Amino acid sequence: MTVRGSGNPRKHGDRTSGTRPAGSDPAGAYRRSGRYGRGPGDQRRFSAYGKRGGGFFSLVRFGIFLAILAAGVIVSMVTVARPLVRAIVVPWAYGNPSALSIGFVADLVREDLGAKLTDPASADPTVVTFTVAAGDTPTTIAPRLLDAGVIASQQAFLFQARADGLATKLASGDFALAKNLTPAQVVAGLVSNRVFAQVMNITFREGLRLEQMATKLLTVQNDGIDPAQFLQIAQKPPATLLADYPWLLDPKIHPKGTSLEGFLYPDTYQVRTDAAAPTGAEGLIRKMLDNFSAKVGADRLAAVSKQGLSFYQLLTLASVVEQEAKLDVERPLIAGVYTNRLTPSVWALGKLQSDPTVFYTHDTLELAKLKFADWVQYVFWAEFTTKLPDPLPASVIGYDTYVSKGLPPTPICSPALASIDAALTPNTKTGYLYFYAKKDGSGTTAFAKTLAEHNANIKKYGKP
Repeated sequence: MTVRGSGNPRKHGDRTSGTRPAGSDPAGAYRRSGRYGRGPGDQRRFSAYGKRGGGFFSLVRFGIFLAILAAGVIVSMVTVARPLVRAIVVPWAYGNPSALSIGFVADLVREDLGAKLTDPASADPTVVTFTVAAGDTPTTIAPRLLDAGVIASQQAFLFQARADGLATKLASGDFALAKNLTPAQVVAGLVSNRVFAQVMNITFREGLRLEQMATKLLTVQNDGIDPAQFLQIAQKPPATLLADYPWLLDPKIHPKGTSLEGFLYPDTYQVRTDAAAPTGAEGLIRKMLDNFSAKVGADRLAAVSKQGLSFYQLLTLASVVEQEAKLDVERPLIAGVYTNRLTPSVWALGKLQSDPTVFYTHDTLELAKLKFADWVQYVFWAEFTTKLPDPLPASVIGYDTYVSKGLPPTPICSPALASIDAALTPNTKTGYLYFYAKKDGSGTTAFAKTLAEHNANIKKYGKP
């Protein structure tokens, strides 16, 4: 062994002794101790927070914390401000329905409507027939649905209609809708509950009295109109019906407590007979009153004759003319005869002496003896050979114009418009006081100024 110097030959750089002299680390000779890592003296191993890589992960955690905090603040702000936002957005959305396509707007409107979207309009199960006209939209029908009692909120209906796409499905026609449906059920009903109406025409000719109209209904096979109810309403119209026709509340047009005799306009009426929405007795009467109002018009209703007769008295006179006249051209002449007889200075008797009023009296008494169902066998306005009771019951004595003075207390039938006009403008200038229906088949009438002339006409144009 060669000794090159004194001391331990591995004193410096000894990797196995586990010790090193103090201050013997020149130029960082001991900072790398290991083949694959940094030695215990490596200052880059520890971050400012005392752990390897701690700065990056802490920043991430801090960022997450800030995001959660911001989200909480936003949620809190939205929760607190939501009622204010809804108060602004909802009215705007109602005025701009297209805005409902925006999700949060629809949500705010839904919140605002609340139970209106799920509650039925009412507890009334009555089914009504609702008509959708050509060109109607959910917006145009909403007010009518509200008036019909089918919906309780137009906004709720329109919201549901948009949600269900009703605008593209809505078609014209009649639909059966109950009053106890929710908005969603109403929308569905306007698509699937279409009613295919069963209709029929009923014709009431001129000159029929109320009892004849009811009898006509007895002969018509239908499931929509009760003849007995029709007669009851016509004879004693309820206040609710009269209230819908203000002109019937005018005593000069329709005295309080009187029937609708004379006011049910003679015409052909289309009525519904299907079970879903039958016209009904009152419905038919309303149709006839509507027609009377439209055909007669406000000017005639407000008219007063030169003789001072009110419209009701003129209607009564017209009903008598209707039973006497065969030709329109003769109606003013016949009205003139009766108007002259109502003029004391011309006709001292003061009595109308009209045969139809006697027939009306007789028929009234005879009908009272029969069952309603048997009226179909009765012949109205027919001449009779039996004598009227003497004295006549107070209920009918005013209709016998051979006994009582003046006009009958009420009209005796429903006159045509031509008879009403004749009563309004009677031809009194001729001075006729008598007339006689010729029996020669011509359908014309012979008029006379004196009784002698009248008797001559009877002899000339009497029974062939």
